Amino acid sequence: MAGSGAVDAIEKLRNAGFQAYLVGGCVRDALCGVTPKDFDVATDAHPEEVKALFRRSRLVGRRFPIAHVRYGREIIEVSTFRQGQTDHDDLETDAQGLIVRDRAFGTVADDAFRRDFTVNALYYDTVTNEILDYVGGIDDVADRALRFIGEPQQRLAEDPVRMLRAMRFAAKLGFSIDPGITAQLEDTAERLEAIPKARLFDEFLKMFLSGYAGNVWELIKDTPLVRSLFPSCNPDSDLVLAAMRNTDERIGNDLPVTPGFLVAVILWDDYASRVSEYNPEGKPALMYDLAMDTFAVQQQHIAMPRRFTMFAREVWQLQPRLEQRQPRNIDRLLSHKRFRAAFDFLMLRGREDNKLAECAKWWEKVQTLDKAGRQEMIDKLPKGQKRKRRRRGRNKPAGSHEHSGTVFGQPRFDDY
Repeated sequence: MAGSGAVDAIEKLRNAGFQAYLVGGCVRDALCGVTPKDFDVATDAHPEEVKALFRRSRLVGRRFPIAHVRYGREIIEVSTFRQGQTDHDDLETDAQGLIVRDRAFGTVADDAFRRDFTVNALYYDTVTNEILDYVGGIDDVADRALRFIGEPQQRLAEDPVRMLRAMRFAAKLGFSIDPGITAQLEDTAERLEAIPKARLFDEFLKMFLSGYAGNVWELIKDTPLVRSLFPSCNPDSDLVLAAMRNTDERIGNDLPVTPGFLVAVILWDDYASRVSEYNPEGKPALMYDLAMDTFAVQQQHIAMPRRFTMFAREVWQLQPRLEQRQPRNIDRLLSHKRFRAAFDFLMLRGREDNKLAECAKWWEKVQTLDKAGRQEMIDKLPKGQKRKRRRRGRNKPAGSHEHSGTVFGQPRFDDY
């Protein structure tokens, strides 16, 4: 079951006199008939001892340090057994019960009771081929049930992100979620506000870029979690669900995906409504400002890296260009670095709008033709009125963000 890196790590730990087992998702997935993608190791070696044993390793994590051991491109996560009880001097919590620091180490049995779900507290002995189960995890795998180890209210207070993990595992494995967990949805959604925004972005990637985004969205779209994670999103948007399914399909076909595309889809309704209200004429500089207003709201909940928000902005700003199909801009648009993503976005929008669907089909065809065939399609487009070009540097409104050839330092589309 284990990857070669995990087997080697376990062997090296045992040769040094430590206990070591495969643990968590890889054991759970194997029991479910799912091929594990990642392999985690649990050991009684302390983090510093693990780091000293493996040359290509580093310690990560503030609450509870773990070691990342690198084998080529594979990273094995090696964690130390934690103490079972949660009232010791080495554990710190905030006023709401959120664990902020935990450096108390224990036995493998102790560690099992500190894990979140029963199905994640299974330890596989690679030498004896036995599974150690202290919490009934094997039975819950058989019943396809997600249960916390301990009281759901306490476990979620310790770490509200466990609710997102519950949704992710249920979506991935088709497991049912214990009603005691879902009863805490409203409270947990509020508690997520205390979680570092960068950590929530990591969870965003795990939920929506692992091949089952559509299932995750179906589970969370009617819950308070959407309001907590994506306050500007329309959870009932068919566009969002279609994009999630499309992303899953691309991952299944080993095609590249980017978080930027999902950012563009999830926040599209908010951005489009701002444009409709404040910039119906489509002024480029103002479109940039409105996009940044949309991102500013989102960043208060999940820290989206700038490269992904800028990707989304470029996809948005290409939409009117694709819809207008001005003959003089066709070649430039086809060579634009974001054309493919913007075209895919237009295709998704076309599922709800026949006019956009017709436009998307035009772009779908024109990009497959040779130069002569492309020019023939372009020549058949209706000729738009020529716009009078304003001389640069004259009659700019006070406070204008417009610069020569750029918008906020970004190239104009006409300059590609």
